[in-house]
Amino acid sequence: MIKVNIIAVGKLKEKYLRDACEEYLKRLKAFAKVSIFEINEYRASDNPSKSEIDTVKEKEGKAIISKIPKGSYVFSMCIEGKQLSSEELSEKLNDVALNSSSELTFIIGGSFGLSDEVKALSDFRLSFGKITLPHQLMRVVLLEQIYRALSISNNSKYHK
Repeated sequence: MIKVNIIAVGKLKEKYLRDACEEYLKRLKAFAKVSIFEINEYRASDNPSKSEIDTVKEKEGKAIISKIPKGSYVFSMCIEGKQLSSEELSEKLNDVALNSSSELTFIIGGSFGLSDEVKALSDFRLSFGKITLPHQLMRVVLLEQIYRALSISNNSKYHK
């Protein structure tokens, strides 16, 4: 059984998002051991300068890096990453689990994205499209897609 870690900046505030995550975490138990690590979100002023944004990303990045397990294959969620279909994501996860590491770590940045240092440490930059999603909603979408990918790998009827 593979191990999946999700390192996410910020806490889930809305009940409907927490409920959705709990549902996918429950479903994922059949395929993987999943852990979620929440990193404190650093705040910036209402109209932050580039320097202030960089400082926030750097602080969040250091906290993220401290949570990455050694030997884990790291996926950074970023808009400039590679877009994969659900089937391609399933193949990628299988390939990594068979050939690289049975521990996968997905990273979701904060409001300003991920630091360059986090991106540089990543084994794979993954994008779910050019749209911008709130990072709390991204966690739900990511969990669903991991569940879908593992369902595909296990010939479940979830993916049609």
